[in-house]
Amino acid sequence: MILLAIFAAKIILAAVLTFAGSLWIDKLYSRSKELTFPEEISSRARFRKPIIFIALSCLYMFGDLWIMAAIFLLVLMTVTDFEQYMLFDAMTLPFALLGGFYVWQMNLNFQAHIAAALIGGGIFLLLAVLSKGSLGGGDVKLIAALGLWLGAEKLISVVLIGTIVGGLVAVLMILTKQKDRSSYFAYGPYFALTAIYFLLK
Repeated sequence: MILLAIFAAKIILAAVLTFAGSLWIDKLYSRSKELTFPEEISSRARFRKPIIFIALSCLYMFGDLWIMAAIFLLVLMTVTDFEQYMLFDAMTLPFALLGGFYVWQMNLNFQAHIAAALIGGGIFLLLAVLSKGSLGGGDVKLIAALGLWLGAEKLISVVLIGTIVGGLVAVLMILTKQKDRSSYFAYGPYFALTAIYFLLK
């Protein structure tokens, strides 16, 4: 009976957060002047709520409140990056701050996690400069925030897996002519989704 009540509570929480998260995304879009597809907000968001709800409902069966909060933000960041190729500071910053509190609460090596954030973010910043815009500032901040949450070892795994999976999807989209080689590809979702796996591991 207790397990059933917990299950129902998590489903209700997922539903509430789905609507709250979608409203938050719409508010961020309305304030932004840098959307990649400003004329296609509605069409690109048509499956947003079901996707968020299903993701949260499934993932909330695992993890504590800290991890659930992280998953919520990572799922929303995945959605905005797929929809508009954008990662908003309004989501990345709270995610990073939560990571800092999480490391402190769990008595993890705070200095090691800070180092992972700085080094990971620094490397991606260099890559962003060298790639001349192929890698966005949002990706740099996301990697830094993930370093704070995960530490160096798991961050390296996230970057490797996310890059490989994202690269394979990019190749598939080119082969199916959905994109061409000059198109922008969103790698943030693959880093975020891989990070969720390691947070729940």
